[in-house]
Parts: sequence; structure tokens; C-alpha cells
Amino acid sequence: MKDPRFERLCEVLVQYSLNVQCGDKVLVEAFDIPTDFTAQLIQTIADSGGLPFVSTYQSPVLRALYRNASDEQMKLIGVVESSRMEKMQGYIGVRGTHNLSELSDVPAEKMKLYEKLWWHPVHSEIRVPKTKWVVLRWPHPSMAQAANMSTESFEDFYFRVCTEVDYARMQEAAQPLKELLEKTDRVRITGDDTELEFSIKEIPAIPCSGKSNIPDGELFTCPIRDSVNGYITFNAETLYRGRIFSGIRLEFQNGKIVKAQAGSMTDELNAILDSDEGARYIGEWSLAFNPEILNPMKDILFDEKIAGSFHLTPGQAYEDADNGNRSQIHWDMVKIQRPEYGGGCIFLDGTLIRENGIFMQPELQGLNPENLGGSNVQ
Repeated sequence: MKDPRFERLCEVLVQYSLNVQCGDKVLVEAFDIPTDFTAQLIQTIADSGGLPFVSTYQSPVLRALYRNASDEQMKLIGVVESSRMEKMQGYIGVRGTHNLSELSDVPAEKMKLYEKLWWHPVHSEIRVPKTKWVVLRWPHPSMAQAANMSTESFEDFYFRVCTEVDYARMQEAAQPLKELLEKTDRVRITGDDTELEFSIKEIPAIPCSGKSNIPDGELFTCPIRDSVNGYITFNAETLYRGRIFSGIRLEFQNGKIVKAQAGSMTDELNAILDSDEGARYIGEWSLAFNPEILNPMKDILFDEKIAGSFHLTPGQAYEDADNGNRSQIHWDMVKIQRPEYGGGCIFLDGTLIRENGIFMQPELQGLNPENLGGSNVQ
């Protein structure tokens, strides 16, 4: 029996996120997801007048490929995939995994090859700046386990978050924050083991409300590359290259991460931050406000949208909010500032705009959970 939630999610992706038009070529990349959903996605694209193109992947197959790939092989894959992506007007990436740690034993140098020669030229250089695109996860039991939920409860949560949030309302509510950030010079962030300052002067601020991510709910900008000073400890675990990092603490001097700690994973953290020069500089800062997402679950597409959180990103900057930083990595690290996670404050040019996860200024309060209609609000 076809799950009616599949059809609704496909409509959100094709009709809202991508707004597929007649003749649009749309590449679907499906990683470990049900064939019924992939088939429904193809049908919805076709019904909208688009031309669907599809690649399906399985994580164990990719693991074997990454582990055995040579420089020449990865480079050629990047060339081939880049050629295909250049011909697309749209992209939908749906990623599931049966094992969150499937890639944990892929050697770091092999993952660097993949990121540098395949991912970066195809996605960072073509897909992100040149196509309409949206990416999302798939609710396998491994994802439910990471969220400490039963599979059934997590599926209900997943489809509610992905299909029932009023993203048009969110987009409208985010406009005053966009305008405020684009008039701001200095940002100061305080909280548990956190005292951080930087400038965002003349950097664009970009609201995200369902056009590139599902689920969504953030507004990002970028620090001036050499302006970040202070220290921060992140309180959401993060999964990167198949490994879980907890309690990441970064210290900055004139934009550069000069000290990085993550308990027993400190060496692994620093190895990633040494991938290239740009990996120790920040490429994004984003405030999050999805009213349905409250707790971390080791999946960045959800965790970076947690209500009352922000994320800071070592690595590549986006071209539409660009400080010039270039890197093969882009690693969103999340700090939640609601009281149960230790609280914290955000100041823009000396004015308190968010305290303990709640926007304080009247024009910004439309982004608080009670005004975005979250079902978690009591």
C-alpha cells in the first residue's frame, strides 16, 4: 500500500522547494531510501512537466568505492558527475543510512580525496550556485535510534516536520531579522564556556524556509574572515565523516581557529581542521528557529534548525553570503541556547536580540515557536 505521506512530501519538494517548471531537468540522487518513494518522486517531477534523471546508491557500496579509490579515479568521477550536473536545472538529494557509522573506517585521506575531487567540484562549484536544489534525510531506524525515539514515533515526527511546517509564514517572519543583520557590524555571543565576537558588516543575510533544505528554518550570514575572536563550546554532538564528536571547543584569534579540542577525538578534529588553510576559518554563521525541532539527533539537516540554536561553520563560505573563505570542508557545529541547554545571549551592535533562545525585539518575535505554530508549544 502506498504511504500517502510519500506523495505529500514529494509535492513539497517538487512544487514548493524546486518549483519545477516545464522542461526542467531534475537530478534525483537517492541514497538507501525506499524504491516506492524514489518512484513517487519521479512521477511528481514528470507530472509537473520536469524531466527526471536518477542515480541510486547504497552506503556499503560507496564505502567500498571510497576505500579503494585512487586520485585518478576520483578525479574522473568528479569530471563525469560535473558534466551531468552542468546540464541540470534542479537537484533533489535524499539520503538515508542504515548505519550512521558506515563510513567510520574509511581512511581520512580517502575521504579527503572524495571531498576534494568529487564533492567539491560537483556540489560546491556547480549544484549549489547554479541549480535549484533541495536536500533531505530519510527516517530509517538508525536515525530514530540517534534521536532516542521509537521508529514509529520518529517517522511521525519526521513527516510532520517535513510536510506540515508553514514555510511561507516562516519566510515572512524572517524578513525583519534579515534586515537587521544586514545593518549590523558587530556580533557578540555569550553562554556556557562561550565568549565570541566578530563582524558581519556588509555580508548578506539569507533566510532559509524550505527552498534548499527540508526540514528548514534558519537565517545565515558569514563573519568577516579575520574578525572572529574568543572561544566557544558546542553542546550538540556532531557526526562528521562517520565519526561522532562531542563537546567541541574552539578558540579563535583574528579569525583563525588556534586551538581545537573534542575530548578523545581531539586528534581527529584537528586532522580535519588541517585539511586546508580555509578549514580553520569560519564560512557561515546561522540562527535557527524551526518550532518543531528542539533536540539534537546527530543529523545536521535537523540539528542546524533547532529552535533557539545557532551554528558556526569552519570551512567553505556560500557564494550568496561570502567572506571569501575557501575550503574542501563545510562543518556546521551547533550550540543550543535554550535554558535547559545552558542558555546564552546574542547581541547585535550591543543590543540584546536573543536571550535563552527567545527573540526579544518586537519585530523579531514572529520567529519564536509560539508564533510559528510549532506543535511542541504548550
